[in-house]
Amino acid sequence: MMARRIRLAQARAGVTMLAAVVLAPVQPVRAADADTTLLNEAREILKALPTDIATSEHPVTPDRVELGRALFFDPRISVDGTVSCARCHQPALYATDGLARSRGASNKLNPRNAPTVLNAGLQFTQHWRGERKSLEDQAQQSLIGPASFGNPDYAAVIRRITSLPGYAEMFQKAFTGEKEPVKPENWGVAIGAYERTLVTPSRFDDYLEGRVEALSALERTGLKKFIETGCVACHNGPGVGGGRFAKFGVVEDYWKETGSQEIDKGRFDVTHDPADLYVFKVPVLRNVAMTPPYFHDGSVNKLSDAVRVMAKVQLAKDLSIDDVDDIVAFLGSLTGKQPAQFVNAPVLSAAGFTDGK
Repeated sequence: MMARRIRLAQARAGVTMLAAVVLAPVQPVRAADADTTLLNEAREILKALPTDIATSEHPVTPDRVELGRALFFDPRISVDGTVSCARCHQPALYATDGLARSRGASNKLNPRNAPTVLNAGLQFTQHWRGERKSLEDQAQQSLIGPASFGNPDYAAVIRRITSLPGYAEMFQKAFTGEKEPVKPENWGVAIGAYERTLVTPSRFDDYLEGRVEALSALERTGLKKFIETGCVACHNGPGVGGGRFAKFGVVEDYWKETGSQEIDKGRFDVTHDPADLYVFKVPVLRNVAMTPPYFHDGSVNKLSDAVRVMAKVQLAKDLSIDDVDDIVAFLGSLTGKQPAQFVNAPVLSAAGFTDGK
């Protein structure tokens, strides 16, 4: 009887070992299939960054980029000599200023948070409420904005630019054939050309090219949850956002979760259309882990809190701590390397400009 039990146990063990041999490859194969499915889905929804963000209307040329870079970092064109584009878009802070609401000339408080200009040309419009149609339009209008450069009019701007050595020649070189190239429109075009080169590809772009291992298993899990939770309904395309307007607070008033001290009506104040009440441009999420505080009013400091708030007020979902952590891990993979021509500011002097690299 004992011998029979032993033989039966040995037979069962043999079957188990055989099954293990047969089934061993199945789990990795299934995992590989899941990775392929996720990659294909991500490619379809999100897409990789371009080399630059030039368009037929707004081409990128070396001379305009060089001029735009000098202008971007030059505070001498503001009314009090303290404000440049770089004041609100600092390389050390991934092209933001780390403030809930930025400050312009004469320390005047801006009404909203300054978003990053990295990859900003991917957006279909500029500013939180979409009142600036392009990078070029935004740059030009900032010259006389009371909470930005603060100049009283464009004539004052031209006088400031032409009084500084080096700029007349740079404008002439960048805009050949124009009799008077130093003008506000060309300021905007030059700044826009420079900003269209500020592209920050990250490990996520390596992943989209087929290198699955470029993202950790945790980051891939976060990507899957980012898609399944519904975040991609608004945060899609190469910028992971920036392609549409959306109401902030679809299922619940946003300020109840953000703790906002002031209630911003958003695009409604631009269009006066009731359908635009609390509507804002969907921000790009590239480099989002590096650009707190979050939302139009900088009311939330932690990315994990921002993820939780968005899931709740936009999608009526209460995410678990693990779900939030996984999504935050994925968002970290969107952090890219800043271009050298942004990290290294040009040196501005009475004699002209040097590269600063």
